[in-house]
Amino acid sequence: MSESSGSPTPQGERTRLMRQRLMEATVDCLVELGWTGTTTTVVSRRAGVSRGAQLHHFPTKQDLVLAAVEFLTEQRLFAMSPSEVELPEQGRTRAAVELIAQQYVSRIFFAALELWVAARTDEALREAVVPLERRFGREAHRYVVEVLGVDESRGRNRQLVQATLDLARGLGLAASLTDDSRRRAAILDAWADTLDRELET
Repeated sequence: MSESSGSPTPQGERTRLMRQRLMEATVDCLVELGWTGTTTTVVSRRAGVSRGAQLHHFPTKQDLVLAAVEFLTEQRLFAMSPSEVELPEQGRTRAAVELIAQQYVSRIFFAALELWVAARTDEALREAVVPLERRFGREAHRYVVEVLGVDESRGRNRQLVQATLDLARGLGLAASLTDDSRRRAAILDAWADTLDRELET
């Protein structure tokens, strides 16, 4: 019997959905309220989950945030799916660079940024963030190689791919404080021209 016909949702599915709501609410709080404003009370209220249920799954803010680190990593990796990429033939490099840069002006990135800053002085959080960021870095590098359509073993392609990632991350950091979309567009235009000249295809 389907759920729409009145059968109850299995306990495992209810738990999964509750955790999902808590993770999404944590991300929203990190983006809108920052690290200090993200409390277990605020998260449970925003998620529409009772305080007791939230404490059952995540007894402390540390437990909640450590789970959110992994959730954010998976969300960021999911967003970087080369199989979904369709780029125009004309101006392909510029379109690719824009696609890459967009990964660093998303709410997911800004939530992760809050965790990076907090992890600098929080040892337990740092121990959780660092290995997952290394994993994300490897996948992000692979993503850029595929989006640009290059063989990174040729010439300086590997360094140019990494420079593209570093540039996109830096522009994302700048965008976290002010809207610099015009300057950002001009920089990406110039970088796409550089890649067209320097990448060995």
